Formats: sequence, C-alpha cells, structure tokens
Amino acid sequence: MKITDTGDLWWKSAVVYCLDVETYLDSDGDGIGDLTGLGRRIDYLADLGVTCLWLMPFYPTADRDDGYDVTDFYGVDPRLGNHGDLVEVIRSARDRGIRVIVDLVVNHTSDKHPWFVAARRSKTSPYRDFYVWRDEPPANNVNAVFPGEESTLWELDEKTGQYYLHSFYRHQPDLNIANPTVRDEIAKTIGFWLQLGISGFRVDAVPFLLEVPEGADFSDPHEYLRDLRRFLQRRSKEAVLLGEVNLPYRDQRTYFGTGKGEELTLQFDFIGMQALYLSLTRSDPRPLAKALRGRPAIAPESQWANFVRNHDELTLDKLTEAEREEVFAAFAPDESQRVYGRGITRRLPTMLGGDPRRIRMVYSLLFSLPGTPVLFYGEEIGMGENPEIPGRMSVRTPMQWHDGRNGGFSSAAPSRLPSLPPEGGHGPRHVNASDQMNDEGSLLHFMRRLAARYRISPEIGWGELEILEHDAPGVLVHSLTADVGRMIAFHNFTDEPRAVRIALSDEPAGTELSDLFGPGRTPLDDRGRFEIELAPYGWSWQRLSRPGDGRIG
Repeated sequence: MKITDTGDLWWKSAVVYCLDVETYLDSDGDGIGDLTGLGRRIDYLADLGVTCLWLMPFYPTADRDDGYDVTDFYGVDPRLGNHGDLVEVIRSARDRGIRVIVDLVVNHTSDKHPWFVAARRSKTSPYRDFYVWRDEPPANNVNAVFPGEESTLWELDEKTGQYYLHSFYRHQPDLNIANPTVRDEIAKTIGFWLQLGISGFRVDAVPFLLEVPEGADFSDPHEYLRDLRRFLQRRSKEAVLLGEVNLPYRDQRTYFGTGKGEELTLQFDFIGMQALYLSLTRSDPRPLAKALRGRPAIAPESQWANFVRNHDELTLDKLTEAEREEVFAAFAPDESQRVYGRGITRRLPTMLGGDPRRIRMVYSLLFSLPGTPVLFYGEEIGMGENPEIPGRMSVRTPMQWHDGRNGGFSSAAPSRLPSLPPEGGHGPRHVNASDQMNDEGSLLHFMRRLAARYRISPEIGWGELEILEHDAPGVLVHSLTADVGRMIAFHNFTDEPRAVRIALSDEPAGTELSDLFGPGRTPLDDRGRFEIELAPYGWSWQRLSRPGDGRIG
C-alpha cells in the first residue's frame, strides 16, 4: 500500500506519550495530580511533539493496584476530577493535534465493583456468571504473574464456599468473557468513552482477557477480539486498539488478525525491547537485529509500538535464564532492583549510569525503529526511579517540573503525595523540565528534535526494514524504504569510534546521503559505496536523495 493511498491511518506515524493523571500535575494543592493540572500541560506535550496521549486508569478505584482495580468503568475518580474536566483535556489536546487514548482494563474488576459485590452474595445472583467460579481449585493453582506477592490463582469466597479466578491479585476477580452479557457490557464501555471523544484504547493484558473458562461454550476467543474491532470501527473510523501482548512473535501475529489487521491495531514489541537491553548489555546490536528480522509480516494497517520503558517492571521474561542474568548483572546488580524474578525496577538513565551519549543513542534508536514510538512520562527529561519505593511503583513517581518543592508537581506537604520523587542526581534539583526548556543542549530539546524528524520521515512508520551488512563491530545499520523514499539509521553500541562502510549497488547514479540532523551530504561513489563516521555511542539518520526526487533533508 502506498502512503498516499492510506487515508487517515494516523497511528502509523504517531508519537505516543503515556502518563498517570495522579502523578502528573496537582492543580489544587491536595497532593494528587488531576485532570485540570494535565490540561495546563497540553501545550508542553504539543511542543514536545506528542500526537497521541495515553492516559493510565483514571476510573473510580479501590486503589490497591494504582487504579487498575476499577470499581466503575464509566466513571472518573473524583480525586482526579470529573467528566467535564476530562472532556476539556480531550478538546484541548485535539485542538493541538493530539488524540487521547485510555486504558481499557476489562480482564478483571476490583472486588469492590458492584458486579462482584452482588455476585458473591449468592450463587443465584444474576451477576454470579460475570465471574469465574469453581467448587475446588485445580491442582496447578499457582500465580505466575506476581510470584512472591500472590501464591494462588483461585481464592475461596467463604460466604458461598466457591473459589473465584484471579489471574492477577486476589482483589481483582477475572471477568468471564464467555458470558455474552459481560461482552455486551465491555462494548458499552467502549462506546461510552468513544462518545466523549476518546480515540482508542490501550487494552490491558489481552491474552488474559481472551482466556475462556474450562468447559465454556465459546470456541474462538479471537472472534470476540475481531468483534470488538468491528464495533470500534462502526463507532469511530479513527479509533485504535493498542494491545499489551507479551508473547513470542508467532503468537503476537495471531492477535493482529489473520487477514487485514482485523484484531488489534497496534501491539507493543516486547521481544524487541528485551533484545535491546541484551544488546546494550553486550555492546553488540546482534540480539536486537535478530529480533527485528524475526518480526512477522503484518498488514499495512497494523503497526508495532516500540518502547524503551513502560509503567511496569522492565520485564525480561522472554530472554533465556542466562541472558536475563547478564542483563541483571549489568543494569540491576542489587536484588532490590529486581522483581518477580524477571523484571527490573529502574528507569533507563540510572541503568546507563547517566551517560548522556548512551541515553541519546537509545532514544535515537527508538524513534528510528520501524513502528510507532511510545514514551513514558518523564523520559523526555531523563527522570530516574525512586529506589526507596519497592517494586514496580518505583518508576511511577511525580513528574519533575522544576527544582522547587516536590519538583513542582504539587504545593502540598510531601506526606500527602501519592509517592515522592527521587533524591540525588536524578531528583528534581538536577532533572526537571523547567531547566531543560531553557537549555538547547538538554535531553528535552533533543527529544523534541527526534520527534520533529520522525514526523517528517514517513519511511519509519511505513517503510520496509532491511538490516544492512557492514564490517564495523558493534554498530546497527538499518534501512527503511517506502514509496516516498529511503532512510538509513546508524547506531554505535560501543564506547569506541567506528567508521561504517556500506555499498548500495541498487541506487541510481547521483544519489547522495543527506544528514537529517545537520547540513552534511555524502555522495555515493560510482559503485554505490559511502562511509559514515560515528563517535562512541554515536548515531546518525541519513536520507537517500536521488536526482530530482525533491525530498526535504
């Protein structure tokens, strides 16, 4: 499919930014971030180059899992604001070219949700079949999602004497998608938020959502996912489903759909992310190159979502045990920096020792990989984690706006904040948005430039990937080719300078390389050869300028 023939497939060239309203900006001094505060930062996000804002759960909650234990799928947590405040955020964002997507957390509810409260009153409750029950738990009643925090998958409800399934925490009973009434409720939830102006959903833990209870008459869970996508597109032609599917590539391909991308619109590339950290550990891009080559072909309407860090632990579960231990030794040498035997509770800058060269190389790579880049709030300024906060919550600290009280997040006493920013070199005194806005050499300005160049490089979101061979050890060179042109990205994973020599025998005479971040131009010789010099941890984006093509750059 040609880029010019696609219509408005906006997600193919989006810049996605994930944030938690509760920790972004407190407008009224109660210690909790809110929608009004977020509204005051829409211009900041637009200036950064964000085109899609992903909001973590803002629904009413029992607040035992940072909002993922929802008590009302149609509500707004009153601590954060109300529906009017949310609509103002959506309108303000849309006015600046930013779409808003939200978390869809419908694999489970809170045990305080009215449905579950009613379900546990009696086995004959009309809500009983909204959840999954058994008289006895199966023999393999082991919770693999949160080892060390939850030991079982089935919890006894003493009043009715039956066990209910909880794939996550015991206070999050699983919904039963084999029940058509539950499926209807999920569709109504989607329809409600679309009507308010939402442009799609990040679907939480999709494989768990599609798990069907043993013995249920529901033969194809993927037909349900296809049905959700059809419903979504009937209600909004622009809306997307961004799925969390941490599975091997062969299984992820199934969640896109077998035809023209009729299931999930985008999926996070967990395999590529984990290979990236193995490559960083070894100063060798080959694990990442192998992962990129292993990506299955997907429909032109579908897309991979690339990320360096998200709001959970940095999971390494798809690496081998030996590979995982390598990454642990390099980036989480202390046991307190690890969780569940598979993940790291640190942000990128602290893992890389604050080295600005490596940090910038990684984000250059993120924006140049085929797919859509996804940022977690604070990445644009190099925020670190708070090691005093245990587990995955260590990276969900308040946004650091300036070097004053609470990093400018709130005027409340620190004891009233949902969590505290870190101290030391990655705390607000040294890392904050205000200082970096006035420093053209800052990470924030660098990220703005990356986003701007990405936005005028449709080859990245649309192009066909090729890993180019060369003789410079420790350097990844990848090419992206679309009908509008071709670009080549170079990334040096080593602390040594590298000279990279490439031959492009298929390019016409007179072709030259144009540096997308500078004035440099490099002509190809009569055999299509050229050389690029890279500094330690250096990087370069080059566009092929063919005679008469008229491209910018």
